[in-house]
Amino acid sequence: MTALATERPAPPHRRAAWTVIAKQELADLWLGSKGLSVLFGFTIVLALLAYLASADAGINLLDARESVGVVLQTAIALGTLAALVVSADAISGERERGTLEALLVTPVGRRQIVGGKLLAATSMWIAALVVALPFVAVLADGPGVAFDAVSVLILAGTTVAAALTALGLAVSSMAMSNRVSLATSVAILLLLAAPSQLPAVKADSTLGSVLITANPVSAGLQLANNVVVKQQPMSDQWVYLISPIVAAVVATGVAIAMAGRLELGGSR
Repeated sequence: MTALATERPAPPHRRAAWTVIAKQELADLWLGSKGLSVLFGFTIVLALLAYLASADAGINLLDARESVGVVLQTAIALGTLAALVVSADAISGERERGTLEALLVTPVGRRQIVGGKLLAATSMWIAALVVALPFVAVLADGPGVAFDAVSVLILAGTTVAAALTALGLAVSSMAMSNRVSLATSVAILLLLAAPSQLPAVKADSTLGSVLITANPVSAGLQLANNVVVKQQPMSDQWVYLISPIVAAVVATGVAIAMAGRLELGGSR
């Protein structure tokens, strides 16, 4: 009876185990070189693009609003890519480095492991958002669209990043190779972003509208273009937030569900 009594406090500890995993993952990401190096590269690219967009007319060939739109879309795309790369490495990277076994034998549920890793990977987008906000706000202040640009960056960027981060983690859980996980995740991002970047796909056509609105990445980028460049009211663009939100919920559910099938390697 004494032994059983001493073991009863264990369930609450296990329920909170995902916070321990998250803290460890956050420390590995930000106290090491991985997170800071990715964030540094993101900052350099965004700073260079912002400089070119705000330079004099001899360098800046775009309209002021279009310049803000380019910087805004780039911030969303690169910030999402950074979070996606971190999440795509979360499980497959552990598997390839031979550290997944030690993690799986700990008294922590596999869903809690995935939940902690998902939270840590999401911090990559939060850091990118903090870096991007001053660039977008200052650059958009000239054309007078600072509030709209910042709102789009927070709303569209966060929902798109949440969807892609969870998707990257789901792919990482299934992929037996870290290279496969990263390549697959980036390929999915490029595929989803393509409709909004192809001249042949027009947002005002029926087919183009469906292709752009139905997937989270192109919907977020189109929202940025509509609000900042085309000066359409933010309140009329809510439809472009549906697919990112739905994708974030579904992808998170899939990532959590895949946690029960985590394997060390070999064929499934």
